[in-house]
Amino acid sequence: MNRRLRISALAALLAVLCTATACSAGVSAMVTGAEEPGLRVIAPSVAGGGYDLTARSLARGWAAEGVVVDDVLVLPGSGGVVGLNRLALEQGNDRLLLVMGLGLVGALSTTPSDHEIADVTPIARLVTEPEVVLVPAASPLRTLDDLTNAWRQDPAALQFAGGSAEGGPDGLFRTQLARTVGVDPRASEYRVFDGGGELLPALLTGEVDVATTGVSEYLDQIASGTVRALAVSSSERVDGIDAPTLREQGVDLDFDNWRGILAPPGLPPERVDRLIADVTALVGSPLWQEILVQNGWRDALLTGDDFASFLRAQADLVRSTIDPPTDG
Repeated sequence: MNRRLRISALAALLAVLCTATACSAGVSAMVTGAEEPGLRVIAPSVAGGGYDLTARSLARGWAAEGVVVDDVLVLPGSGGVVGLNRLALEQGNDRLLLVMGLGLVGALSTTPSDHEIADVTPIARLVTEPEVVLVPAASPLRTLDDLTNAWRQDPAALQFAGGSAEGGPDGLFRTQLARTVGVDPRASEYRVFDGGGELLPALLTGEVDVATTGVSEYLDQIASGTVRALAVSSSERVDGIDAPTLREQGVDLDFDNWRGILAPPGLPPERVDRLIADVTALVGSPLWQEILVQNGWRDALLTGDDFASFLRAQADLVRSTIDPPTDG
C-alpha cells in the first residue's frame, strides 16, 4: 500500500471512531495537513433582517481577526425557533453558531419548540440596539404626540406591526409603550412579520400604520426620507437618526433589543473558551467599533455563565410583559 493510500485509510478509520462532527473535522485536518474548516453561522430570519445583518457583520469583523466564517446560513422560521432546533441537533459541532437575541427568547414563550435555550451552549451577548417608532413618509402622524393622541382616542383605528412575535423585541416594545402612554395594548392590532425585510414593504405601502422595530434595519430608509422616525427607545439619541428619545418627549420608558451567539450542545470546555476568546478579541477591534456605529448598535459584551444568567432573566421579563401580574 503506497503512502497516499495508507494516509487515506488512517483518516477514514479515525473519522469512523469519532462520533461528533467537530471530531471528524479535526481528525481530517490532523491526518491530511489541511486547514480546519471555518465557522458556519445561522441567521434565523429572512435575508436582510437583524439576525442576518448581525451574522454578516460577525463574518466581516472576524475575517479581519483571522477567524474564518465559511458561510452565513439564512434559516428563517417561527422567530428563530427553527434555527434553535437545528442548532440543538448538532451535538458536538464546534464549527456552527446561531445568532439570536430577545426575539428568540420571546418566540419561545409563544411558539411550541422541541428545544429550549438551556439545551444549547451560551457563548456571548454582543450588542444592544434601540427600537424606533416608524411611520410611512406620507403618514399624517408627524410627531409622537400625534401618535399617542390618536392611539388614546381610537386604539383600534391604528394598525401596528413589527419584525418579531409579540413576545419578541418589537412586540414587547409596543406593549410597554402602550401601557406607558395609557393605552391597552390589546385594543390595537399588532401584525407580525418575519424580520425587517418583510416588514418594510408593508410600512412603505401604508398597509400598516406604525412599525416598532430595530434601528439598524431602517437606517437607509430613515436617511432617504421614505419613512419617518417619531422616537427612539434608548436613553440617548442615536447617531444618524433625527428623532428624539421617548423621554425627551415625556414618555417614561427606555427599551433595548440585544443580540448574541449560541453554540451547539456537547462542546468541550476548551472549545467554549476559545469561542469566547474569539468574540472578546473581535469586540475590542477597531473594525468592530466601526460596525457598531454604522448599525446604531452599542457594545454589550457578556459571556459564558453571565450570559446564561442574563438569558434566564430575559425569559422572566418576557413572561411578565406578556402576562403582567394582576393586583389582588
